[in-house]
Amino acid sequence: MIKQAVISPCISVCKSDPITDYCYGCGRTTEDKKTWKNPDTSDEWKESNLELIRNRLNSWQGEAFDKSYAF
Repeated sequence: MIKQAVISPCISVCKSDPITDYCYGCGRTTEDKKTWKNPDTSDEWKESNLELIRNRLNSWQGEAFDKSYAF
């Protein structure tokens, strides 16, 4: 049985919030992106990071939107 690779959450919208460093496209930080590209990064780490990203996207996107329009 062949184990499938964990797919990157990148959607090619590579612009990060200057306050949180969260990417507006995928929710990852710059450090998260570097870790994903490292060939030694485990699938377990990636799966854990995906869970963290899901939580970020649920909480920070609305706040970032409000802050953007405040300017």
